[in-house]
Amino acid sequence: MARKIIDQVAEDQIKDQVFSELQSLIEESEKLLKSSASLVGEEADTLRGQIAQKLQQARGSVSSMRDRTRPAVEASEIYIGGHPWQTVAISAGFGLVVGLLLGRR
Repeated sequence: MARKIIDQVAEDQIKDQVFSELQSLIEESEKLLKSSASLVGEEADTLRGQIAQKLQQARGSVSSMRDRTRPAVEASEIYIGGHPWQTVAISAGFGLVVGLLLGRR
C-alpha cells in the first residue's frame, strides 16, 4: 500500500512537471501564432520553423524528464519492497506531522 502511495507521488510530480512544460509550450506557440497572422512568405516559413523547434524542445524535455525520474522510481520501489514496515512507519510519521501542522491553522 505504501509503495502505491510513493509511486503515485512520483507519478504526480512527473505529471506536474510535464504539464508545466506543455503549458509553457502552448503559451509560446500561441504568441508565435498571433504574431504570424500578418506574415506571409519567408517570414511565415521562419515562424513555422520556430514553432517546430519549440515542439521538438518540448518532446526532448518530456523524454529527458522520463529518463531522469526512472532511476528514482526504481530505487524507491526496491527500497519499499525490501523495507515495508519502515516505509509504513515513515509514512505514518509524515502523516502525523502534516496533520499537526494543518491542525494548527
